[in-house]
Amino acid sequence: MKKKVFFKTFGCRTNLYDSQVMIGALKDYEITQDESQADAVVINSCTVTNGADSHVRSYLSHVEKTMDAKVFLTGCGAHTKGESLLEEGRVHGVFGQSEKLKIDTLLSSEKPFYDPGDLNHVDEAVVDDFVGKSRAFIKIQEGCNFRCSYCIIPFVRGDARSMDEDRILEQITRLALNGFGEFILTGTNVGSYGQKTGSSVAKLMKKISQIRGVRRIRLGSVEPIQISDEFKEILGEPWLEKHLHIALQHTSPQMLKIMNRRNVYKQDRELFELLASKGFAIGTDFITGHPGETQELWDEAMINVRALPLTHLHSFSYSKRDGTPSATLKPEVNGKVAKERLHELEAIIKGKNLDFRKAFSGELEVLLESQKDSLFIGHDQHFNKIVVESDEDLLGNWVNIQNYEVRGEFNHAKL
Repeated sequence: MKKKVFFKTFGCRTNLYDSQVMIGALKDYEITQDESQADAVVINSCTVTNGADSHVRSYLSHVEKTMDAKVFLTGCGAHTKGESLLEEGRVHGVFGQSEKLKIDTLLSSEKPFYDPGDLNHVDEAVVDDFVGKSRAFIKIQEGCNFRCSYCIIPFVRGDARSMDEDRILEQITRLALNGFGEFILTGTNVGSYGQKTGSSVAKLMKKISQIRGVRRIRLGSVEPIQISDEFKEILGEPWLEKHLHIALQHTSPQMLKIMNRRNVYKQDRELFELLASKGFAIGTDFITGHPGETQELWDEAMINVRALPLTHLHSFSYSKRDGTPSATLKPEVNGKVAKERLHELEAIIKGKNLDFRKAFSGELEVLLESQKDSLFIGHDQHFNKIVVESDEDLLGNWVNIQNYEVRGEFNHAKL
């Protein structure tokens, strides 16, 4: 009987994709969704913040206390915490993202090992399925050439490089034949796709849209400067989700300079207003409490945030990453103050999202992704959550909803 392996994935969609590649490559082991049955546990880790590191360590402690399984560490944390965890004897093996197709060999290793792999690696894997998912994550690029002062990711994911276009299209074709209709293009810096090959993310999406069975294309986080004139030409396409996540990180011009960001608030606002005029919901990334963020600069940032047509938010308080320029910047912001600012920002965007949903009177196009009893949960074309009550089995289905109730955190409908 084959030994069983359990995958625990932390962090971003790129990690979700990498876990699926490992699952698809397994031949000598059996996947289990029940960690208590596992002979081996693979932790696909995130290290973008201290919080991400602590979540991984907490889960590792849980495994040590409750299970008798070999533990393997991969993901971004393998490059920052892997050696120390291996030396402490807390994991049996550590391997970088480039080694994931060797998963059978790695799991079978009798001796503890550390194999960080190659940060210039270009993925050649083709994924046929996503276990337990209604939508598919497609990694189109890896790494980042931006050097924002606070960010550790270029040091653990390498410089930007793009996946082979033919492999991306082959993968989506296979997944579409397997019934997937929504595709989320992901990577470390998605908008940089094709920069060395004369292509672009807009060109790629056009080609993907022509594949039979593709119904909706979603895009991971992009930078404002990556919404080019070419990209603006596809904004009216029916296959493009009416939601874009555009990373700002801050809205104070001075803070953007301190953070070594490439975006400019005045131009950001013009872009966001254009997108909003075309019916787009708009999300962003934002860091509170970065060194140098005075109360005056914070107040300015919140005035600017209120002026932006934002609807979604991925935010966190600043987390010092050793080796980054921001780690040595002064003055530091008190952690309690950073959290208070985070909550203030979240409340503003929550209100904006509610206003957006109340103002929209059109039909919702929903993919129902999960189920709890007679409740089906999905996201509409604006990436807003909707809960649907139905006696029919709607899991994995697309539904168009005209009558629904706008509630505080989500929309609600009965079918």
